[in-house]
Parts: sequence; structure tokens; C-alpha cells
Amino acid sequence: MEKQSTNGRTKKGTGSYSNITVKKETATRFRSYSKKFNKSHSEVLDGMIQYFKENNLDPFGEGAKIILDSIKKLERQMMKKFDRLIAIIKNMEKTSIRPTYEMMLILYEAYVKDGRKPKPEPVKLQEERMDFLEPRNTVPKTEEDRMLKEFESYKKHCNEILNNVEKVEPMMGKPYLKIKMGIGDFESLKYQLR
Repeated sequence: MEKQSTNGRTKKGTGSYSNITVKKETATRFRSYSKKFNKSHSEVLDGMIQYFKENNLDPFGEGAKIILDSIKKLERQMMKKFDRLIAIIKNMEKTSIRPTYEMMLILYEAYVKDGRKPKPEPVKLQEERMDFLEPRNTVPKTEEDRMLKEFESYKKHCNEILNNVEKVEPMMGKPYLKIKMGIGDFESLKYQLR
């Protein structure tokens, strides 16, 4: 886009304008069309010309034919793919589904002719437990030791943080607490507490 200078300043995106004479009906149609895009008439016309150039389209000649030919080509390709899918499904039906269905039908008919019905398994009632009063160690000793060490380490770390807290009394406003801690230490603490 051109730059136009006005009083020593440069406006970006503005350029000189030119009039084009078109029929009144065409101008009305173009105005209503360009309103859809919420762009200026120049931007819409630029976009249309760019589209025709990039896609090598001629609005009066071969452009529509090129589009129709590409659509027909895609349609032929899709039909070939559909034919392949249908052939795969028919093959699966012939080699896997039909034989499996027939075997299940034979087994079912043999079961029905036999006339035996499976005996239902008796329901087992859970015996009442009386050992709930006995004391039990639910955590192994090594696990307990590890947890105690972690707790001591955590407690020590919390005390270090508390020792770095100082009270700040500003000239105006309420007093607040300030922690002396580096950003790396703060990020590490956030990661540990996840």
C-alpha cells in the first residue's frame, strides 16, 4: 500500500483513490456484498482480484470449468475409496464375522438341545470378623521412619522460612509481612508443595 504524506506526517494504509464507472445495479450489489465482510470496498475488491489471481481463475471463461473439473476429480477419488472400504467390509464379513456367527449358532443350538441349565452358585455370606479389636500396625516400620524424616525436614524448612519473615510498617497503609527469599527458592517451594 502506498503512503500518503499530509502536513509532514505519513498515514499508513492510505492511498490515492480513483473512480470507476459501473452500472447502478452492479454498484448496489457490490456494496451489499462488501458489507458482509465488514471491510472497505477497496479491500473487498483487492481480495477478490487476489483470489482470482492465486487460483488462476477467469470469471468469464475457464474458471468455473476448472472448479467443476476439480470437484469431479475429487468425487471420483472418493468413490474409489468408498469402493475399497466396501470391499474390505465384505471381506471381513466373509472371512471373520460369518464363520464366527455360525460357530456361535452351532454352540447355542447344542446347548439348547442338551437341555441342561447351569446351576446357580450359592451366595456366600461374609463371616463376621472379630479381629477388629486387635491392635495392628498398618504402616511398616521403614515407611514410618521415612515419613518421620520427611516431616522433620519439612518442619526445618518451614522454620527457616519463618525466620526470614520480617514485619514492614510503611509510612502510609497497613503493616505487612515480607519474606526474604530468592525467586529460585520460591519456585522450588511452589514445585515441592504441588
